[in-house]
Amino acid sequence: MVNKITLILGGARSGKSNYALSLAKRYKKVAFIATCQGKDKEMRQRIKLHRESRPQHWETFEEPRELTKLLGKMDNSFDCIVIDCLTLLVSNLILVSNSPKQIIDKIQDLLLILNEKKARIILVSNEVGLGLVPINKLGREFRDIAGRVNQLVAKNANEVFFTVSGIPLKIKQGE
Repeated sequence: MVNKITLILGGARSGKSNYALSLAKRYKKVAFIATCQGKDKEMRQRIKLHRESRPQHWETFEEPRELTKLLGKMDNSFDCIVIDCLTLLVSNLILVSNSPKQIIDKIQDLLLILNEKKARIILVSNEVGLGLVPINKLGREFRDIAGRVNQLVAKNANEVFFTVSGIPLKIKQGE
């Protein structure tokens, strides 16, 4: 299998995760890596609903920060690896005091290990640059780092989609 990295971007509730799932359902052995942490009751309920929306035969891994370690332990038996989502990964890394440079370094390491995998790779991330400038420093830092991460991943992806109202628009053609 030829390695192929697909990045799916979009705003909140744009349909990006649903589109990622639809692409991944074409594969038999799927690893789904969730970066979300259920820190409150409402988020735990969202996680539960997301988990129930995935096929039961998929293997789910919940890892909020150490994706390269997790992927390093995984063998090449998966046909497809879905990571949902990079934006939460960035948020999780910021909240444990990673600097912007450390976060970019971690994403570069992540891309290196993903390129070693034989599986189809599907990454999901929020496009955070379409809204207002955040009012506080942490919000601006998050937006800036998330934007840089998306640019880095898009540059290294074979194809990139932008989802709007549940409709995926291809903005970078496969190579």
